[in-house]
Amino acid sequence: MKSAARRIADKAVLHLVKMWLKVPVEERDEQGRPRYSGGKRSKQGTPQGGVISPLLANIYINRLLKAFTQSELMKRSGAKIVNYADDFVVVARRGAAEMLAQVKRWLDGLKLTLNEAKTSIRDARKEHFRFLGYELGPLVYKKTGQKYLGARPSKKAMEHARGEVSRILRRGRTERWEEIAGELNRFLRGWATYFVYDSPMRAFNVLDWHVTQRVRNFLSRRHKVARATSRFKYNEVHRSLGVLEVRALLR
Repeated sequence: MKSAARRIADKAVLHLVKMWLKVPVEERDEQGRPRYSGGKRSKQGTPQGGVISPLLANIYINRLLKAFTQSELMKRSGAKIVNYADDFVVVARRGAAEMLAQVKRWLDGLKLTLNEAKTSIRDARKEHFRFLGYELGPLVYKKTGQKYLGARPSKKAMEHARGEVSRILRRGRTERWEEIAGELNRFLRGWATYFVYDSPMRAFNVLDWHVTQRVRNFLSRRHKVARATSRFKYNEVHRSLGVLEVRALLR
């Protein structure tokens, strides 16, 4: 609230922010029973999944960003910090262990802690690291075998995409195909637009073929067609049936 008050003079807006922070959160336990957290007794943090949480995270984490940019240690290390709400990565040419220790001290001052399971040091010239759904690090040109530093959708992002395609094309849907294809295309376009950066071609090819196979299975069940591969060819799926081909977005 102090961080918000440094930027907001309107008491009514500050009161609204405080109400957001005090809102109770309903969750479900392993047996599916409701469980509540937060509420008027809450003294720290923001409600999990609250619409105000990303904005407040950026306001609060700004203190870390300022300390980072003013630090002589970070300047000597050639370091930069890249953040998205409370997710961040530090890139530097040298002194990674020393920088990590300093960042932990700053966060302790903010009464924050790093997620140790997701925190690590990587040599990005030799190892990959994940950030915001991307896998970054050394990649190889398939045609020449030449290595380069780049980014591509992570395995977890691909698993999520395949799972969402399967959910949309789940067994038993009875809507018109145009409606189902429209829902599928909206997801594919949004996902591909986010992951279009740098080197996504291989991942896009894999996703296109996965979508083709799922569409074949879905339509073969609906129309009771035995030989789905010959009946619903790749070009038909992505042309006459109107399913977006994500790799076409790269052309």
